[in-house]
Amino acid sequence: MAKQIVAVAVVVVEAGKLLALRRSKKKDAGAGLWEVVSGRVREHEEPLAAAVRETREETGFEIEIVKRPVDCYAAKRGDDPMIVIVYAALVIGGQFQRSHEHDDHRWVDVAGFEALGAPTRLVDAVRRATAVLP
Repeated sequence: MAKQIVAVAVVVVEAGKLLALRRSKKKDAGAGLWEVVSGRVREHEEPLAAAVRETREETGFEIEIVKRPVDCYAAKRGDDPMIVIVYAALVIGGQFQRSHEHDDHRWVDVAGFEALGAPTRLVDAVRRATAVLP
């Protein structure tokens, strides 16, 4: 029986560019895929707290996050259904340190993110996120 996964995606922006991350080719799901910061919400964890935690773990950045999610959509992780809650965030501190989960990164605009071949539904969410940031 499939289990329901809840995940967050965080569109991290600095100096008008968003952080695109390529999933390591060693990852079990989505290897080589360009994405934004993302991860599962842990048991008893609030999605907003998961967004801040995942950003710190995957990038080393401290962020100011828009409190209200900017998007939410259904996806799949393997055979398991997944709900993805999308947040927009600005970098306010920290030093960039790419985690082992990713093997490349780029600072791009939305068109650049789309050109990397990111999933269409994620590109739509990134558009919504960048629209609410100053």
